[in-house]
Amino acid sequence: MPDLPELNPVIHGRLRLAVLSLLSGVEGAEFTWLRAKTGATDGNLGAQLATLEGAGYVAVEKKFVLRKPQTQYRLTEGGREALAEYVQALKQLLGMGNDGAAL
Repeated sequence: MPDLPELNPVIHGRLRLAVLSLLSGVEGAEFTWLRAKTGATDGNLGAQLATLEGAGYVAVEKKFVLRKPQTQYRLTEGGREALAEYVQALKQLLGMGNDGAAL
């Protein structure tokens, strides 16, 4: 049996994968936007973002806009690389080549 690739356990969680995928397509995103896109609760999303931040995959910036707190998240270079490696491992696991075609 061929060696199966390891899937990054930090990214493999459904909500964390969704957040990283969303952040990969934008320069940055507010917490409320991520919550609306994922349908997650504040507590669950906050916990998953903290995990991603702890792994160095997302950066967080907190500020006030018109006296209201605003939390902005962005994908770090390390997060972008980790997501690309995850996608590549997933393709390998699914039996697909680098071009996306089935092997």
